[in-house]
Amino acid sequence: MRDKLNSILKIATNEIDGANTLEQLNDLRVKYLGKKGEITAVLRQMGSLSPEERPVVGKYANEVKEQIQELVCDREKELKQKEMEQKLTQETIDITLPGVKRNIGGLNPLTIVKRKMEEVFMSMGYEIVEGPEIENEYFNFEALNLPSTHPARDMQDTFYITKEFLLRTHTSPVQIRTMLNKQGKLPVKIASPGRVFRKDDDPTHSPIFQQIEGLVIDKDITMADLKGTLLLFAQKMFGTNKKIRLRPSYFPFTEPSAEVDISCIMCEGNGCSTCSDTGWVEILGAGMVHPNVLKNAGYDPSEVKGFAFGIGIERVAMLKYGVKDIRDFYSGDIRVSKQFIGG
Repeated sequence: MRDKLNSILKIATNEIDGANTLEQLNDLRVKYLGKKGEITAVLRQMGSLSPEERPVVGKYANEVKEQIQELVCDREKELKQKEMEQKLTQETIDITLPGVKRNIGGLNPLTIVKRKMEEVFMSMGYEIVEGPEIENEYFNFEALNLPSTHPARDMQDTFYITKEFLLRTHTSPVQIRTMLNKQGKLPVKIASPGRVFRKDDDPTHSPIFQQIEGLVIDKDITMADLKGTLLLFAQKMFGTNKKIRLRPSYFPFTEPSAEVDISCIMCEGNGCSTCSDTGWVEILGAGMVHPNVLKNAGYDPSEVKGFAFGIGIERVAMLKYGVKDIRDFYSGDIRVSKQFIGG
């Protein structure tokens, strides 16, 4: 029986060395080491041996079995290493090939302008504050000196959701909310960017557009502070040579009120088709905060003053980049954004 085990070991060694695949090796593992394998078959014949021979043959059978297991393990490592080398050879990347060019995205010009405007106001000490796009009538109208009977409500075609709630027509409600949260504390100095909604749709108006409104409340605030702020804003956005002018106007929430013009960025004030040969282009509305608005927000108009202004982000972008139709910003045409890759 010892000779039989030696013969099995010799044949197994040759066959395991000759195995070329893991599948072949596994078959040999089963052939020699499985429950019905050749080693097991030898062990089942142990009953025919004398009691003295059984432990000797049993021990040798286990040694042969261990040797075959080691041969299988060693060959398995060799085959796996060979298989890995073949995969690496087949999957080699030719680094001399030209790379695939990736498309680079670009920000919408409105995003670029909005971020720049926020940076300008933050550099002047303003806090950026946002508010809800769905407002109630009180914050959107009444607190801003626009009661239900006020004729100025007709100036803003409003999208109503219910009788009480609407899509805000300006970001001015953020000013009221901020002042109420301050509970009379000074100073108040905020800029509130965001989307607003009105029933407009033509080359210079859109039913959805963006504003950034500013509010400053403190003691001894004057119209001169407002003009200086807006002049600095215009120069930082359009160039240090820019000038502004204020024309009397009317807004329910400011008194006095003004329309603010900037010297034309196309002709430098000499007159062209963009400015209708006047040398000036309207850019925003502003004024001193109305006493009724201060009262509604918990401030005493005899003690504090303030100014407010509202700027259309699309309006600034159209002037800055020479865009004629506001709807181009919302068309979804990727060619618009491609022009602004890199900022």
